[in-house]
Amino acid sequence: MLGYKKIACALDFDDYATATLRVAAAIAKESNALLCILHIARIPAQDMDVPVPFPPNPWWERVARTRLEELVRQSLIGDVQIEISVVSGLPDLDIVRVAARLGVDLIIMATHGRSGFGHLIFGSVAEHVIREAACPVLTLRPPKQPAAHPGS
Repeated sequence: MLGYKKIACALDFDDYATATLRVAAAIAKESNALLCILHIARIPAQDMDVPVPFPPNPWWERVARTRLEELVRQSLIGDVQIEISVVSGLPDLDIVRVAARLGVDLIIMATHGRSGFGHLIFGSVAEHVIREAACPVLTLRPPKQPAAHPGS
């Protein structure tokens, strides 16, 4: 047994979300841990860094919860106790905050693997979570696509 009690799986609905969820579920099952499936829903506003008042349970959180529930159903992750959390905010800040509030002892998330200019412009949510989280963070990188060869 791995010894984890509560694992957060942070998802952003990218192409690798199903694989990330399956890995998290396998680790949770091995540990007999609660799997907290987490999505930080970006607030749909022009300036994401300025706090905007919004009603409880806004539409973007409801849409994200429905997507997470569907992803769980499609991923066939039976025999794992799950809890779904959807929170409005900024992923790089709020994954760490919510994980601490939930008291998780492992965070699992995918990384987009950006480098160079893309990394400079978009930064790395995973990098921030790794630096700031009080618990271990397991990052999963999507498989690299084979490079196209000239003339092929």
